[in-house]
Amino acid sequence: MPTPTKGPRLGGSSAHQRHILSNLATALFEHGRITTTEAKARRLRPVAERLITFAKRGDLHARRQVLTVVADKGIVHSLFTEIGPGFSERHGGYTRITKIGPRKGDNAPMAVIELVRDEVTSRPRRRIRRPRDEAAAPAATAAASTAETASAETASAETASAETASAEDTEAPAASAETAAPAGQAAGGAVDAAAEPAAAGEAAEAADDEESAG
Repeated sequence: MPTPTKGPRLGGSSAHQRHILSNLATALFEHGRITTTEAKARRLRPVAERLITFAKRGDLHARRQVLTVVADKGIVHSLFTEIGPGFSERHGGYTRITKIGPRKGDNAPMAVIELVRDEVTSRPRRRIRRPRDEAAAPAATAAASTAETASAETASAETASAETASAEDTEAPAASAETAAPAGQAAGGAVDAAAEPAAAGEAAEAADDEESAG
C-alpha cells in the first residue's frame, strides 16, 4: 500500500486510511466509476492501478495479493476475469480523474474517478535515427557529385568558348581576302584604263608614218 508523501492521512490513522482506500477500490471495481473528493481520488488511483496490474498477471500469488486489499471474492473474481483482461492491450493509465466542482455544504473539491474503457490506438513507430557517419555519407556523395557536375559544366563552357574563338579567327582571314580581291580588281581596272590612251596614240603615229612613206 503506497504511503502518502504530502499532507495528512485520510482518517485518523494509517489503518483507517487503508480501510478507506480498500472500500473505495471495491466500489470502483464494482461500479466502474465513483464520485468522491479530489484528495481521495488521487490517493485511490495508484492503489487501483496496482490491483489491475495484479489482475493482468492472473496467477495465484497475484490473486492473494489483491485479496489483502479487496475482501469481496466476487469482485476479485470479476477483476481477474473481466477487468484485467480488458486492459491487456494497455500499459498503464487504467483510471481517469475528472474534476466536477465543489461540493455543496463544505465546498470540498469533488472529482469522478472511473476505469478507462477506450480502445487503445497503436501509435506510429518512431523513426530510428541513423548514426552520424551514415547520415554524412549521402551528404558527402551529393557534394562530390555536385562538384563533378560543376567542373564538367565549366569544362564544356571553356570548350565552347575556345571553339567560338577559333571559328572567329578562321572567318577573319577569309573576310580580309574577300576585301582585298575587290581592291585588286579595282586597281587592275585603273591600269587598263590608263594604258588604253597610250595604245591609241601609238596606233595613230604608225598610221601617219605609213601615209608619209607612201
